[in-house]
Amino acid sequence: MAVVEFIFRWFHVIFGITWIGMLYYFNFVQTEYFKEAEADAKADAMKKLAPRALWWFRWGAMFTFLTGLVLLHFVGAFNNFVAGSLIWIGALAGTLMFLNVWLIIWPKQQIVLGMKEGDGPAAAAKAGLASRTNTLFSGPMLLGMLGSKHLYIPDLSANGLIACAVVILLLEANALFGKTGPMTSVVGVIHCSLGLTAVLWALLAFL
Repeated sequence: MAVVEFIFRWFHVIFGITWIGMLYYFNFVQTEYFKEAEADAKADAMKKLAPRALWWFRWGAMFTFLTGLVLLHFVGAFNNFVAGSLIWIGALAGTLMFLNVWLIIWPKQQIVLGMKEGDGPAAAAKAGLASRTNTLFSGPMLLGMLGSKHLYIPDLSANGLIACAVVILLLEANALFGKTGPMTSVVGVIHCSLGLTAVLWALLAFL
């Protein structure tokens, strides 16, 4: 079983690199380029580049999520909920990120790219907020993934887990109904992600 777990863990990391790598590319590179690109260059990129990138993005998310479900079983998180708090923080953030990809970002990007009918500017704003939120969640997701094996927090309690889950769910509600706020800029979303990771760590350590 150890070999099978390693194989799934290996694929989970490979798919995760693909997914989060594309997420960072969209947020840190492509979006900023589109703000400055000439009309013809932007149109060509939206027709030929963006659909290819979105294919790797959404399927990377899908297989990261599926292999992650298998790994939750292997690490025994289903059997000891509190002891597995850190991995559950990562799993919650990752699951919401996966849902944002398939239920918000991809459908809205299809409108933006002209693949289906709809309000382009509104779709772009909605996809952008969900994408920024996924970038925000990437720090806490990694905290959960690495912390479950490599970060020792004494007296870990259900209170910390619940508090972290509430914070994450409130931020996801903002992704659905709110505004980008300080995450509008690349620097802003990076700082927000680092800050959120520190806050969740503190909640787990001290509650």
